[in-house]
Amino acid sequence: MGQTMYILAGITYYIVSIIIIVLVLNFINNKEKKKYQNEIAGLERDKNLIISSSILSELNKVEALINNDKLQEAYEDWQCRFKEIKEVELPKLTDALLDIEECFNEKDYKTLNDKIAKAELEIFYVKSKANTLLDEIKEITLSEERNRETITKLKSRYREIISKYNNNKNDFKEVCAPLELQFENVDKLFAAFEVAMDSNSYEEVGKIVKGIDDLVGNLEIIIDEAPTIILMGRNLIPNKMRDVKNIFERMTAEGYNLDYLNLDYNIDETDKKLQDIFARLKVLNVEDSILELKVILDYFDNIYNDFDKEKQARKIFDEYIRKILVKANKLEKINNGLYRKLDVIKYSFDLTDDDVKVIEVIKTELIAIKKDYNEIVDAHRNKSFAYTRLGKEMENLNVRLSKTEEKLDVALKSLGNLEAEEQRAHEQLDEIKEILEKAKKKIRSYKLPIIPNNYYVQLSEANTAIKEMIKELNMKPVSIKTLNIRVDTARDLVLKVYNTSSEIVKTAAMVEVAIIYGNRYRPLNKNLDSELNKAEELFYQGEFKKALEITIKAIDVIEPGIKNKLLESVKR
Repeated sequence: MGQTMYILAGITYYIVSIIIIVLVLNFINNKEKKKYQNEIAGLERDKNLIISSSILSELNKVEALINNDKLQEAYEDWQCRFKEIKEVELPKLTDALLDIEECFNEKDYKTLNDKIAKAELEIFYVKSKANTLLDEIKEITLSEERNRETITKLKSRYREIISKYNNNKNDFKEVCAPLELQFENVDKLFAAFEVAMDSNSYEEVGKIVKGIDDLVGNLEIIIDEAPTIILMGRNLIPNKMRDVKNIFERMTAEGYNLDYLNLDYNIDETDKKLQDIFARLKVLNVEDSILELKVILDYFDNIYNDFDKEKQARKIFDEYIRKILVKANKLEKINNGLYRKLDVIKYSFDLTDDDVKVIEVIKTELIAIKKDYNEIVDAHRNKSFAYTRLGKEMENLNVRLSKTEEKLDVALKSLGNLEAEEQRAHEQLDEIKEILEKAKKKIRSYKLPIIPNNYYVQLSEANTAIKEMIKELNMKPVSIKTLNIRVDTARDLVLKVYNTSSEIVKTAAMVEVAIIYGNRYRPLNKNLDSELNKAEELFYQGEFKKALEITIKAIDVIEPGIKNKLLESVKR
């Protein structure tokens, strides 16, 4: 029973699988069939749309307009092309679509795809021919309406031009004759347009409309730009040229060198450019004229700026011509004084050649500066250069001189500091001796049972350092570097002695006060009595710190905080 069930189940699965496969294949086939049907229907629709009623309608319109051989010839050509599309091209497309239907019915899909692709190209080609034909016909049928609309707009623009011209006729004196001649030409073209329209010469009409549009556009530009060109070219620029020329001649007489401006040459070139602009204006050509005139105006405006720069540069030059010479001579005098004492300075302060090399450098720089200064002055006297260049040269020279002055100031301060440091060392010697004397008085101010050995050791070191310092001060030449080391060493050691003596006296005083204070507790505490005895022994041996520690520690057991009280009592 079990085996039979397995067999039945297998047969059922097999049958179901076959059914599913058949259904899927059928679905795919139907979907592909529907796709091809849609494509064929689309091709049929596109073919039928190629010949529209518009072409026939437009051809009928043309037939009613024919009144010359040229239009008759065009009409016959369009009819032939329409007939070819209708009677030759369309039947071919119909046959191609029938072949596609046949392939579809036979389910020859491979051939069908190729035929569909080929039919699409052929339909597109024929459709393009039909559209081109329709556009050419409409050029005639719609030309009257389009041209009338265009001419109406052109006449409106033209009336505005005439009105602006008549209202401002004085602004067009230079171009009245060519403008009025051009007005006549435009009027003639408007008349020719009407004649061409009456005779249905549509090809000629297009040319006339284009000609009128070009002329009106050019006249608009002339009417807008001519007054500006005339104003700039006949008034503004000539006035600026005369003014600039007068200023140029006056400044040249005052000693300014303005050759670099090439003013005469540029004025001649400007005259030529103005002649060219007005020659073109007379034939109503204003292309780039305003731009060229603005460039010329900007040039002459810049000339005014150049004049102002020259005047300002002359002030700078006149200011520096004396200032630099006075400063250079002063610095040279100071530096020469240092240079003459160079050997003495090197000997007295133990300086190397590198230490005093800056004096040689300054001397060389000052010689070079004075040489360049004389060359600039000679150029000024000979009027070789403009003041803008001379002033700039003087400014650069002044900067160089200022840098040299800074070097000299640094050198003077350095040498002055060397002498001051030697003098200060003598003053510090007196101060060091005074501090040492205070340290000795401090140690003698309190009756110590014994003076600790470290005080004598430090005192000996301090005395030795002072002797070394005195020895260095008495040496010739003095080495400032070594002297400073000796001064620092002596001062540090003397201060150490002073601090040690102060500490010894202060500690000894605190021990004595602490022992006296602790005596009141001797009968009460045997241990305290014993510790105080040890402290006394250490005090008389000069061990003041140890004695103080033992005393405070012993008393602190009975009276905590005793250390602060002792400090207060010592201060009082």
